Amino acid sequence: MTPEPAFLLHKRPYRETSALVDLLTLAQGRVRAVAQGVQRPGSRSRGRLQPFAPLHVTWTGSGELKRLRLMESRGGAALLAGEGLLCGLYANELLTRTLPVELPVPEVFAFYGALLEALPRPEGRAAALRRLEVSLLDALDALPRFSEPDGRALDPQRRYVLDAGSRAFLPGEPGLDGRTLRLLAAGDWGEPGLSGPAKAVTRAALAPLLGARPLRSRELMRQLAERRRGGSH
Repeated sequence: MTPEPAFLLHKRPYRETSALVDLLTLAQGRVRAVAQGVQRPGSRSRGRLQPFAPLHVTWTGSGELKRLRLMESRGGAALLAGEGLLCGLYANELLTRTLPVELPVPEVFAFYGALLEALPRPEGRAAALRRLEVSLLDALDALPRFSEPDGRALDPQRRYVLDAGSRAFLPGEPGLDGRTLRLLAAGDWGEPGLSGPAKAVTRAALAPLLGARPLRSRELMRQLAERRRGGSH
């Protein structure tokens, strides 16, 4: 096969010297594979197979679990720390948990690459995360429908909550006002003034896809925020 652009989403040890990996690839979406020998001391592939580092990979196998054959670097890893690192871990965990195996999602791949470029800069993180989340929801046919369940337009003066079943909005409190939801429907989810509502909507839309098990990265982010608040007193 032609080498495929990819990013590592998740890696865990497998047997003595190998690893089970989840990759986000340009043409095949999420691919699960065995990286043989990658845990062996001195393995050249071990240094390449790192989170946030662009790769070229090939694999063999016709089943769900592939065998990685080629792992080449195609650039340096994004240098992330603190909140930027936690945002990157959140993106990796989100995609690993929600993407079916081998569902082509080229738009998600593109927005993931853009996210890695944005994460070192605090002012760009929220918008890049929302764009990735929206592209993921779109790929999984789970984007909210910005209307009431019967198709009626949202009333700018009413407040609404997202109904997971219909993906439409029901009148309810505390919710978001219809005017804000109309702005989200018509514009860029990365607009600074809409960052809070956009996060609330994507989180509600992603919840059914993630299920009851909490995201570890969200817990780490909460702990970081608590430490910062404690240090400010």
